[in-house]
Amino acid sequence: MPELPEVEVARRAIEDHCIGKTIKRSIVANDSKVIEGVSASDFEAALVGKTIVAAYRKGKNLWLQLDSPPFPSFQFGMAGAIYIKGVAVTTYKRSAVKDTDEWPSKYSKVFIQLDDGLEFSFTDKRRFAKVRLLEDPTSAPPISELGPDALLELKSVDEFVESLSKKKTAIKALLLDQSYISGIGNWVADEVLYQAKIHPLQIASSLSRESCATLHKCIKEVVHYAVQVDADSSRFPPKWMFHFRWGKKPGKVNGKKIEFITAGGRTTAFVPDLQKLSRNQAANAVSKPQKQSGRKKGHKDDSDNDDVDEPASDEDKIAESVKPKKGAKSRGQGRTFPAKRKSKESDDDDDNTEDNDGEDDEDQKKVTNNKQLKAEKTNKKKVPTGKNGKNAKKKAK
Repeated sequence: MPELPEVEVARRAIEDHCIGKTIKRSIVANDSKVIEGVSASDFEAALVGKTIVAAYRKGKNLWLQLDSPPFPSFQFGMAGAIYIKGVAVTTYKRSAVKDTDEWPSKYSKVFIQLDDGLEFSFTDKRRFAKVRLLEDPTSAPPISELGPDALLELKSVDEFVESLSKKKTAIKALLLDQSYISGIGNWVADEVLYQAKIHPLQIASSLSRESCATLHKCIKEVVHYAVQVDADSSRFPPKWMFHFRWGKKPGKVNGKKIEFITAGGRTTAFVPDLQKLSRNQAANAVSKPQKQSGRKKGHKDDSDNDDVDEPASDEDKIAESVKPKKGAKSRGQGRTFPAKRKSKESDDDDDNTEDNDGEDDEDQKKVTNNKQLKAEKTNKKKVPTGKNGKNAKKKAK
């Protein structure tokens, strides 16, 4: 979160309320982790006096076209959001600002006051967003590296089928790859695969034409519907998995049990009774001995969404989903390592991560590194070494 629907709703809100108005005042946070490549004062100076001409979006990125460059660009990351004072934009799981909170929010990264008095702000409580000032946002990463937009540029069915036939990777990982298709994050990927009855680890090239066409239809319907209802999850159909997939909690959707695995480096909700691997892929996975990686359980992220898990090989993950071991501990706690991604924004972010997002590879690695440090500290406490170890032995004597 946020994914394409949430960012598109923010874009439309700016388009409806801010186009044609001049920026009278701007306050940019002195936060180099979020404000990238420019000082707060220079950013402010570049905005004041400019007129907002248009608001554009591709994937999970939004940028404002002013009457002259440079233009502000917003990569929403895990918790970025646009708020317009007095205007309902949208509310989603990681929204941080309430109507009763101070204005502008203490989490505001870019605050803008327009010539008619209207004010809006880009906020980011968790500081995984990226705000840039660019001469041409479409020609610079991450936007220049994005694949077709899932709402505006979705391939035709025939093109989609053809492209999938050449991909030897698991289907969910492919959907999260922003260089392949942009805007789909963790919750959208889980939703469309559930509705299409496709296992998240099924190799894309092995899908039948019928399954590919069904998946294409589900992507189109889920994205369009979510945008149509202003990304208000309370208005999503009650049968959607969205309502039951958060926090890795045991549950059911439409009477069917939900299970969790790691796919594309992300915690993934799926329904085994409906989303089955093809016989060949399942048989191959079970027949291969599972690699002993020595991984322990990974630490859960501090949000209420999905975890970032240590990526295992496809064989490991498939075997785990097909043939779970009795009494085996669930994955997801202990040391974790970031998944390699094809573009700077191959999801992120979404969920307990983040989908991804991706949205945010560099920041994602930082999250994972923090977890590694914590795990290493814990291990050091358990197994004293070096000088501390000797002290411990002396005390024991």
